[in-house]
Amino acid sequence: MALVTTAEVCDANPQLILSGELRALKPIFQIYGRRQVFSGPIVTLKVFEDNVLVREFLEEKGNGRVLVVDGGGSLRCAILGGNPVVQAQNNGWAGIIVNGCIRDVDEINGCDIGVRALGSHPMKANKKGMGEKHVPINIAGTRICDGEWLYADTDGILISRTELSV
Repeated sequence: MALVTTAEVCDANPQLILSGELRALKPIFQIYGRRQVFSGPIVTLKVFEDNVLVREFLEEKGNGRVLVVDGGGSLRCAILGGNPVVQAQNNGWAGIIVNGCIRDVDEINGCDIGVRALGSHPMKANKKGMGEKHVPINIAGTRICDGEWLYADTDGILISRTELSV
């Protein structure tokens, strides 16, 4: 999304908003990482207080994708830490959205990747490998499907059914 803000996208596309093809997430996420503006096709993951599948995804080549993790909104532990974020940065992921907590904030803030999360928590997650990949998820008041597009900047996060030509 070269130099076009999420606000400008919303202003220019009222018909997509009315049809539900363009949705804004509720403003519940904190901004982490050095890349404050990012976009890409979405990969969805649903887990609860378990980060094995999160790590597995970020070990793959990202190819500019955005991992959107529904962590059930848990504030009891972190499901994403510094090491997987460094790996995601090195593997070409554009960003990571976590409906839950992260840890190693200083390390994550040094990475050239976009990260959004509800907050930070020092406790680590379980390692059972439980969760669902590539399933529709509901976070921040919005249904998000694998393969949709995410656009994020300091104003907020937009989800679009298709890639926007901006």
